[in-house]
Amino acid sequence: MINVLMIEDDSELAEILIECLNQYNIHITNYETPELGISGLAIKKYDLVILDLSLPDIDGIEVCRIIREKYSIPIIISSARSNIADKVACFTYGADDFMPKPYDTQELILRIKSILRRCSFDIVAESKLIEEKKQVFVLDEKKMEIRKNDLLLDLTNAEYHILSYLIKKAGFVISREEILSNVESIKYESTYKSIDVLIGRVRSKIGDNSRKPKNILSIRGVGYKLINE
Repeated sequence: MINVLMIEDDSELAEILIECLNQYNIHITNYETPELGISGLAIKKYDLVILDLSLPDIDGIEVCRIIREKYSIPIIISSARSNIADKVACFTYGADDFMPKPYDTQELILRIKSILRRCSFDIVAESKLIEEKKQVFVLDEKKMEIRKNDLLLDLTNAEYHILSYLIKKAGFVISREEILSNVESIKYESTYKSIDVLIGRVRSKIGDNSRKPKNILSIRGVGYKLINE
């Protein structure tokens, strides 16, 4: 069930919308005054707001601003006032959609579902971003910088390139031969021993214990694996 808070002083229109949308699993709670509508948001959790502009005491544009300052809930403006100035003001104050009256209730239903789908996608995307930020190492190739837990590492050119390659291959076992073949700045160092020395320097820079490493693991007889979590 989708729960919608509506602020609409036209009781007949409100009754029509409540009855119609209820058939589509959308429950509307209507408030005829802006004060009651704003208070209603603090009492119960709603998925979306449908807001009229021509309201008693407080203009709908101001109500939109007040709601957006306190809540991130999606707002659909439903109004007979459809001049460009009102639309600009509503979107400026945080409205997500504007439906000029009169409109078909089927269109309203479609817009409600579309906005809620988009909001769900934004929440998922934000969660993924948070997960990415939890990574121990963050590589910025444009600036040629690597941070560990948000702290910038002081690395030489060779150290930067070998660590950046390990970050890109995080979770995979990388052989010394692969490192020599793919890390441009250390191609002149043609022995596996030189790779081990560089890894030792990188471990020192990132504060990884060489005897019991947590970030760069030694895979005996093969190479290394970086753990980035």
